Amino acid sequence: MAHDPHAHHRHAEAANPTPSPSATGGSDDVDAAWYTCPMHPEVRQRGPGHCPKCGMALEPELATTEDDAVSPELRDFTRRFWWTLPLTVVVLVIAMAGHRLPGWSPEARTWMELVLATPVVAWAGWPFFARGWVSFRTRQLNMWSLISVGVAAAFLYSVAATLVPWVFPSTFVEHGRVGVYYEAAAVIVSLTLLGQMLELQARSKTSAAIRALLGLAPKTARRVTADGKDEDVPISVLHVGDRVRVRPGEKVPTDGKVLDGRSHVDESMLTGEPVPVEKSAGDAVIGATQNARSCSSWLRHSARRRRCSAWPMSSPTGSFSPCSRSLC
Repeated sequence: MAHDPHAHHRHAEAANPTPSPSATGGSDDVDAAWYTCPMHPEVRQRGPGHCPKCGMALEPELATTEDDAVSPELRDFTRRFWWTLPLTVVVLVIAMAGHRLPGWSPEARTWMELVLATPVVAWAGWPFFARGWVSFRTRQLNMWSLISVGVAAAFLYSVAATLVPWVFPSTFVEHGRVGVYYEAAAVIVSLTLLGQMLELQARSKTSAAIRALLGLAPKTARRVTADGKDEDVPISVLHVGDRVRVRPGEKVPTDGKVLDGRSHVDESMLTGEPVPVEKSAGDAVIGATQNARSCSSWLRHSARRRRCSAWPMSSPTGSFSPCSRSLC
């Protein structure tokens, strides 16, 4: 954008090469958005799901400012954990100290453990088996492969020892019964659920912090049309190559690079640095940061004492300028 020496204000133009998190708003159709795996970015699909490589829940590629509720996966795991935790505790107590309880025969303890452990393994542990099956089917072995095999082996062996104990050698008998491992299967499932809950809660808090940060960004941008006119548009409609004008005191609507000119940008909301950072042609700017009003730095680099009129700059998303500049 041309520099106007007679203008009394400066602004920035930015180009939007790709919608950055700072320029992303809420979507009307969340399920139609692209989701990706945090551990394997090459995995992409429409709508939520699980990574076929590691089994992690996929996350939206583009962050939104929507105040999302608790994730369905976290809600589901929390329900499974708390509903089956008492059963796991009882199974563990029976397995560890059941032989000390008067009036309990070995067979009674075994059947009691079977009854209590079955809901834990079959219902609470079902998501683990589903992901483990996918890992074997796709030949992408991961944590869920190990968990599903370990839990299934312990539980199925114990079921066999309960239903047909006579097929096992006598050396397998202890405390009057063939050793079973219901408590191991149940504890593995409960501990895995607990670990997943803690992980999902941490990711949820991180997402909440990102949404709070995105909430600082402006909801609209002043886009420069082909004929040089300005039009206010929502951030979500910006495209690669668009130029955006940022006036003095306004926030940068999206990530970009300075195309022309010089100014100072307040980046304290990202870096904590209280002193505005000088920006000139070729420098990158970040969405939600603020274009300073003062043109003092531009004047220091100018041979003439005049007001800034244009401060252009370019970036992945636009161009930006201290006086009358553009972000691209």
